[in-house]
Amino acid sequence: MEKEVENILLVAHELKAPLAVLRQLALSFEFEDSTNEHIRSEMVSVSERAIRQVNDLSKIARLEDGLFVMEPVSVRAVCDDVTRELNYLFRYHQRDLRVHYHNHARLVTANRDLLYSVVYNFLLNAMHYSGKDTRSELTINEKAGKIRINIRDFGPALPMDVWREMRRGWVEKPTSIAMRPGSSGLGLYIASKFSRYMNANVGAIRHRDGTSFFVDLPVSKQARLF
Repeated sequence: MEKEVENILLVAHELKAPLAVLRQLALSFEFEDSTNEHIRSEMVSVSERAIRQVNDLSKIARLEDGLFVMEPVSVRAVCDDVTRELNYLFRYHQRDLRVHYHNHARLVTANRDLLYSVVYNFLLNAMHYSGKDTRSELTINEKAGKIRINIRDFGPALPMDVWREMRRGWVEKPTSIAMRPGSSGLGLYIASKFSRYMNANVGAIRHRDGTSFFVDLPVSKQARLF
């Protein structure tokens, strides 16, 4: 395993326990004041998102063990579950999330947990880097036996070096992304690792007013039978 991955996994292991404690402490607070209650809810939400990314990093170490079974997965159901989880976050940050499904085939060959994380990280990235009162778009299209999940944001342009990595199909390691402050590229790194495991293609499209990240998955043979 690459040294960078080993270091990331070590940090992830060290972070998980204090993040869990932070979440538990936040849950233990009781406030009558609505403002403080809102702060408590946000503390819980932030710690849960951090724990999710730590868990995703831990999964990377287990990819080579073959523990993540590939099977027919309902792509719309996965996207529905992710958007349901993140809708509150989009509303809180005054972002608009729009969802469009144009696929006829409903099943793809994937691992549900890994695909959930890919969509989750792409959407979280879009939420962070779209401007206030702007929208993000999740679209599912189907073409030539593939289903594409596309997440479009209207934030700063994606730097060329990151775009080239995504065009190649994977991100080597989490790196800071210029013009997208506060980003370590961690979500893109996780999404690319999980996509490679599922033999899915990931990529990015640079727009004048933002970026689209996508993952292409094969339609399940079971879906073709129907």
